[in-house]
Amino acid sequence: RIIPAFYAGRSILISGGTGFLGKVLCEKLLRSCPDIAEIFILIRPKKGLSVNERLKKMLDNKLFDILRSERPSVLNKIIPIIGDVGLEGLGLQPIDREMLIEKVSIIFHVAASVRFDESLREAIFNNTRSTRDFCVLAEEMKKLVVLLHVSSTYTQTDKPVVDETLYPPDLDWREVIKVAESIDEHTLRSFTAKYLGTMPNTYTFTKRLAEQVISDYSKSLPCVIIRPSIVVSTATEPLKGWLDNFNGPVGMLVGGGKGILRVLFVDPIVTSDFMPVDVAIKAIIIVTWQRGIKTIIEDNTIHVYNCSSYDVKTINIKNLVEMGYQLVEQIPLENIIWSPGSTTTTSRSFYYFLVLIMHILPALLIDGILMLFGARPM
Repeated sequence: RIIPAFYAGRSILISGGTGFLGKVLCEKLLRSCPDIAEIFILIRPKKGLSVNERLKKMLDNKLFDILRSERPSVLNKIIPIIGDVGLEGLGLQPIDREMLIEKVSIIFHVAASVRFDESLREAIFNNTRSTRDFCVLAEEMKKLVVLLHVSSTYTQTDKPVVDETLYPPDLDWREVIKVAESIDEHTLRSFTAKYLGTMPNTYTFTKRLAEQVISDYSKSLPCVIIRPSIVVSTATEPLKGWLDNFNGPVGMLVGGGKGILRVLFVDPIVTSDFMPVDVAIKAIIIVTWQRGIKTIIEDNTIHVYNCSSYDVKTINIKNLVEMGYQLVEQIPLENIIWSPGSTTTTSRSFYYFLVLIMHILPALLIDGILMLFGARPM
């Protein structure tokens, strides 16, 4: 009970609380550390729903079934705070900001834009500037013992081995934020390729910058960085196989299983690293406790942890596709439009040829038939 005792009586702030990792984090904290004082989660009004309505929708999720049946009162400890990580200053109202400064002792900065095609400006605001703004807020918190930042092992895609350390910055994050705030969207788009360099997308680029933000603020704040790999469905708790999105390999498997995704431009022997979300959340809670204990004895060094399954279980794309095909044979998906299965290739020209004959032409044929019968094209 050492870890629950550390969290007991503490007020916690979570960004990204309504997201995939955030939901599981809230549930695990309330189930395993029930003496927590309260959990503030940053929520923005969305799709016509208020923050309270969004919170209710989140808590109605099957993920919270055990808590609802066994300890329903602990769900009242989750308190929504109007905010938006994409806005400067996190979009906090002054009264809410003061309240958080007064009460919070642990911050879990989980929120991130995980869209790989996000514009550079939005990715900088959501992933890099928001990290700075959480650090600025944390500096005013007199009770703060830990600021945990969730990064990604894929922030260092150019490294053959990713060590549990911070690497020298390629760019100054302050200048990057300043550019994003001052240059128009069209001009910034033209600079995107130059900024990214060897980085594959705006997500990894801006998350890498966010690590440097944490590094710089760690001189005055008790910071810890954890880098999960590709986070997938739960392994065991609170229920096996829970997932609320089609990110990562799941979208690929469902697309292939329904016969929609017929060809993949990928090296089939490339190894992927997957981490069950419940295992990742346990790691997050543990390293936060570990950093908090060291904060109490005045250790002001930054702690960096990788959260990866590479040394335990590896799988390549070919194996993943084969496993998915076997599962679909055992448990077929609904509304299949073609025989399940996907072809992989490393040839760009052959990939485009296959896309033409296996994606575009069948789609045109189906739409043509639908139009002949007066139905709406897909």
